[in-house]
Amino acid sequence: QVRFLFVSVGKKENEIRCLAAELERLRNPQCLEISPCLEELQEENTKLKYRINILKRSLQAEKEKSKDRMININSEIQDVFRTAIHASYPELENVPLQVTPSQQPKFGDYQFNSAMGIAQTLKAKGEKVNPRDIANKIIQHVPENKIMEKTEVAGPGFINVYLKKDFISQQLTHLLVNGVKPPHVGPPLKVVVDFSSPNIAKEMHVGHLRSTIIGESICRLFEYVGHDVLRLNHIGDWGTQFGMLIAHLQDKFPNYLTISPPIGDLQAFYKESKKRFDEDAEFKKRAYQCVVKLQSKEPDFIKAWSLICDVSRNEFQKIYDALDITLIERGESYYQDMMKEVVKEFEEKGLVQLDEGRKIVFPPNCSIPLTIEKSDGGYTYDTSDLAALRQRLFKEKANVVIYVVDSGQASHFQLLFSAGQMIGWYDPKVTRVEHAGFGVVLGDDKKKFKTRSGDTVRLIDLLDEGLKRSMDKLKEKERDKVLTPEELKAAQESVAYGCIKYADLSHNRCNDYIFSFDKMLDDKGNTAAYLLYAFTRIRAISRLANIDEATLQKAATETTIALDHEKEWKLAKLILRFPEILQKILEDLLLHTLCDFLYELATTFTEFYDSCYCVEKDRQTGEVIKINMWRMLLCDATAAVMAQGFKILGLKPVQKM
Repeated sequence: QVRFLFVSVGKKENEIRCLAAELERLRNPQCLEISPCLEELQEENTKLKYRINILKRSLQAEKEKSKDRMININSEIQDVFRTAIHASYPELENVPLQVTPSQQPKFGDYQFNSAMGIAQTLKAKGEKVNPRDIANKIIQHVPENKIMEKTEVAGPGFINVYLKKDFISQQLTHLLVNGVKPPHVGPPLKVVVDFSSPNIAKEMHVGHLRSTIIGESICRLFEYVGHDVLRLNHIGDWGTQFGMLIAHLQDKFPNYLTISPPIGDLQAFYKESKKRFDEDAEFKKRAYQCVVKLQSKEPDFIKAWSLICDVSRNEFQKIYDALDITLIERGESYYQDMMKEVVKEFEEKGLVQLDEGRKIVFPPNCSIPLTIEKSDGGYTYDTSDLAALRQRLFKEKANVVIYVVDSGQASHFQLLFSAGQMIGWYDPKVTRVEHAGFGVVLGDDKKKFKTRSGDTVRLIDLLDEGLKRSMDKLKEKERDKVLTPEELKAAQESVAYGCIKYADLSHNRCNDYIFSFDKMLDDKGNTAAYLLYAFTRIRAISRLANIDEATLQKAATETTIALDHEKEWKLAKLILRFPEILQKILEDLLLHTLCDFLYELATTFTEFYDSCYCVEKDRQTGEVIKINMWRMLLCDATAAVMAQGFKILGLKPVQKM
């Protein structure tokens, strides 16, 4: 024990001497030596400061660019409440924020509904707090801001938000001076949208309508907010069916290599070749030989294949031109040379199983496999789709890939995406790969839309019927008596194609919808006919008051938009909801939300126009006595937002209807 005490005392004396020496060294800075570890930290700190400064400059530059953009008021309110929640409950992280427009004026302009959720979170931590008390605490920590006039707690814990009128007025002026600019949604992304996708040698039918229309609008939206969009048409231009088509071409037009074959009706040509394929064993054998020669890329067979594809392309383009659709064609043939690499990569990573000679892949949590190579060595649609996904992720460097394909393919895309994640091509937390599925088009009998003879409805026939009915409707309204022939034709196409597009887009894409020309051409209710007419009327207000564009622009910079009347206030707030509507659609790809917004905007405008005079005229002479300029500016702002909404939906308004 004595020895142990001596050793302990010795250790303590050593420690005291070391500490005394350290104190002396610290008193004398000249003797201090900087440790290598400290030097490394200082160097790292300098680098971080440099990077922070670059990021700050980049953020400032982004803010400068965003100055003329519209503000997403909902997001701004969320930011205010995010700060308030952090101050009230600093221990809580990533609290889901629920901010919605109020349905009734007595509940303010927006409602914050997260107090109940916070109460549940606190309860899970063993702390029981009344949601109303939580709401009151949050209100006390709401920082000073440019948006909110006041807040109040209502019901079990809702927070009603009242907006500042001068803020809304300023935002409207900003919109009128700068135009309807998209909200800031983050850095520009590379977005690939796969849509339309008809098959060569088959006509586009009503089934292709939804993918084409929905896909085009998704592209327009992503382009509008500043993303780089690649619009791809993954056409069916490869496969065994080309063997029978080429064999039939050789028989029917033996001189096809020197004289372009006059194939007028490719659908009939396809049916003829299919009949021979099913009934003539010799022809069937020759068709298979043609497939092998095509896949070997023999020039004569590539030429025959190209001729058949060109005939189809010309027919597809007529429809794309009519509907104002822009696409880059990249069919299955484009990915043929990439498929070998796909199979090799799956094999090298030990993900391939053999099943009766087939090479299959079981993605995680999937009960059925993908077949990446057939027993005869041929590839499948699965291989083609995997090659396309890989090319889009690595060659195109896509941040977002969207497939606009019917919901019947949902399980296939689940397999495809799961396989892509399993092999490590992408992380769903970083890269967005999504199937935007949609329901089928039904007839009045609520069955798949077909002709009276039971055939699938050809898309070109559908568009022609739309033009005919549109003209009948315009003549019924006697528009042919007041419009020039050119104006009448423009109105006819605007209504016909606009109604077909809008009827599709105004329904939730996940659901089936009934195709009805009578409903879509009705100029009452949520239809393109009603909206296009409403827009034309709004645009005509300034024209009838003899106010030109330059006068409106000048007034926008000089006139304060008063929002004293309840209908002015209601319309103004709704106009400025446009950015939050777009943000929601960017997240869920449900375009009917934009249609609902435009319809609400048109009906709210009608309420405003009926209650608030914009132009006062002499009842006897019709002469303009007084113009209320701030209300004219509200008309202009409404029309500007509607026009941008129409562009995203692919509708073409006309000056006169």
